[in-house]
Amino acid sequence: MAPPTSTARPIRPAARTADIRYAVRDVISLATEAATAGRDMLYLNVGDPNIFGFQPPRHLIDATVDAMRANRNGYAPSSGLAEAITAVETEAARKGIASICHTYITSGASEAIELALAALADPGDNVLTPSPGYPLYTAVLAKLGVENRGYFLDEDAGWQPDLADLRRRIDDRTRAIVLINPNNPTGSLCDESTLRALIDLAVEHNLVIFSDEIYDKLVFDGGTHTSTAALSAEAKIITFNGLSKSYVVPGFRIGWGIISGPPAELEDYCEAIRKMERARLSANHPEQYAIRPALEGDQSHLVDMMARLTTRRDITASRLNAIDGISCVTPGGAFYAFPRIDLGVSDTEFCTRVIRETGVVVVPGSGFGQRPGTEHFRVVFLPPDDVLERAFDRIAQIAASYR
Repeated sequence: MAPPTSTARPIRPAARTADIRYAVRDVISLATEAATAGRDMLYLNVGDPNIFGFQPPRHLIDATVDAMRANRNGYAPSSGLAEAITAVETEAARKGIASICHTYITSGASEAIELALAALADPGDNVLTPSPGYPLYTAVLAKLGVENRGYFLDEDAGWQPDLADLRRRIDDRTRAIVLINPNNPTGSLCDESTLRALIDLAVEHNLVIFSDEIYDKLVFDGGTHTSTAALSAEAKIITFNGLSKSYVVPGFRIGWGIISGPPAELEDYCEAIRKMERARLSANHPEQYAIRPALEGDQSHLVDMMARLTTRRDITASRLNAIDGISCVTPGGAFYAFPRIDLGVSDTEFCTRVIRETGVVVVPGSGFGQRPGTEHFRVVFLPPDDVLERAFDRIAQIAASYR
């Protein structure tokens, strides 16, 4: 045993961790402080439907429990169970996705994204991500030493991608364009003409499109979601999805990636992803048995879910737009809103006051990206109607203090 030493010798963490942020959870310390001070807490920061009374379809639970009881508890194939892959590809075909080169099942869509990025980009390369966008991408890129280049979404155009800004950011080290549709944090739904223009840009520069479609079944006002890969067999696209949001099982950690496009041009990339899959063994095994019943079984839970979410979306947009100094584009999908603050105060200061003084937990827009000179915050409208009403009453009180 080494002798004790009086000289402190702290362990130096890896430099790659310095720029890793995750805005959704970074506000927890403030929330804990407010709760400790006795505030009545209202959480509008986490996109977990289970917390707010939404229930997964029973047949998903039964399929998983049956698999566990049948002792299907060992390792799964690295790319996923054959029956799960078949179900995912059948669902993709229903959405019009053809020319599928490889499908892989992962521990949540997050892992599918990370494997795909790790297999694609080297340090010094860059990836274009939406701003505002989901902070997972910036965190993974920081881990990989790959430059994150945010391209702006146009708030005045309902948060559609700003294609001119996107084009300006492409150079010879750009490897991919990330699209989140419907978008987190804005709730925007990308229109087909914009999707086609983005595809043309990707084909022109030989870029992979990462199409994150985890909220594809949560679309409001009778709208339809168009899968990016359904619009082109020429473009190189990875479509990401999973069970977490639409099927209310984020804790299952089950997602997937579907690689489509010209097979010969994607062969090496698909094999690189397979190497990454094998290196991490497999995704959760028993939970993969929920994929087929989820995609092929009764979908009636979505009717109830969307009815409740539509009411809550309407409350959110109406109440926020009624607050002097705050405006909000009405979300077209998902369960997020991204209101703008025009009160002469930073988003961080505003959100800090809201959390500390009212107990309403929201997330500063800077954690998701925003145009310089603008301030926003993200709201999750999963909570019940009465909780949302009380939360917006409190937010209005803080906003009024700046007028």
